[in-house]
Amino acid sequence: MASEQSLSYRDAGVDTHAGQAFVRRIQSAVQSTARPEWLRDRGGFAGLFDVSFLKSYRQPLLVSSTDGVGTKLRLAQLFDRHETIGIDLVAMCVNDLLVSGANPLFFLDYIATGKLSAERLACVVESIAAGCRQAGCTLLGGETAEHPDTMAAEDYDLGGFVVGAVEADRLIDGSRVAAGDVILGLPSSGIHSNGMSLVRRIFLKEGLQLPANAADQRFLRDEILLRPTLIYEPVVRPLLEEGAPIRAMAHITGGGFYENAARMLGDTLTAQIDAGSWTPPELFLQIADRGPVLRQEMFSVFNMGMGLLLYVPESEADATLARLKETMAAAPTPALGAVRRIGRVVPRQESAVEVRF
Repeated sequence: MASEQSLSYRDAGVDTHAGQAFVRRIQSAVQSTARPEWLRDRGGFAGLFDVSFLKSYRQPLLVSSTDGVGTKLRLAQLFDRHETIGIDLVAMCVNDLLVSGANPLFFLDYIATGKLSAERLACVVESIAAGCRQAGCTLLGGETAEHPDTMAAEDYDLGGFVVGAVEADRLIDGSRVAAGDVILGLPSSGIHSNGMSLVRRIFLKEGLQLPANAADQRFLRDEILLRPTLIYEPVVRPLLEEGAPIRAMAHITGGGFYENAARMLGDTLTAQIDAGSWTPPELFLQIADRGPVLRQEMFSVFNMGMGLLLYVPESEADATLARLKETMAAAPTPALGAVRRIGRVVPRQESAVEVRF
């Protein structure tokens, strides 16, 4: 075939050479997450992880989770700021894993983009690696795919996948929760990665473009985008290793309190939340005022300043609370409030979750 008539993959919008250069560029970030079990550069097409340590378990359970960051990506793309979005991705996965008591082992990412921008996506992967370091898991592998014509050149989407392990008799599944147990709330770092479609509807032009108002832009950038989801692994893991009497946990994500606070309680108990036991951070009040959004709707969408709930016996509540205050103070990223009692478990009457205003 004559050269002037031939086509290349690059002509079709996919530059494999740029992709290979990108992989080389992110190697240092990936290697910074290495656990001893990672077998480096052995797999070629797949990551390898030595699970010989599971022989020391009596009955090891593998636990997995997958998630994304939703339309928070839209803000990252509008502001062209990508240094925290990968932490969000890791957090959304490892926090879901944590509620079972599982220890995260390795993480995988998937990135789809219209056109590979090495600088932009290297920033994303470095952020993912930062999240993995916080969570103590290896960034074992990933996939970056160019989707020319089907996505705009500057657009990208993220998916995350984590695998962990837990001893069967240390699995936290809510089966031991009883009426009278206390609900402890661990503060969030902000909105986390949920409710962004509502935020966009309120603040963005047609939900897609940045507002003209400079104060609104600063709010969206500094209070929403650049406050990544808090990774609770370093906060809760010390208590799990010490044998703290945690009977259940709930990660307050999409659906807020009403969807998440009773997931592990079965059909005979209610999570009764005292909304007056803490003051939501200002950013939530600003969203509610600007909507306007009713208070009950806010609690059905957002974490309202409490990103993870722990369910413990009344007799152990004060000691657990005191220990959580210590580990939260030592956490690598700041929260916006204090650890506190925010409710209790009661016999089911009507709804699975009751938020008392």
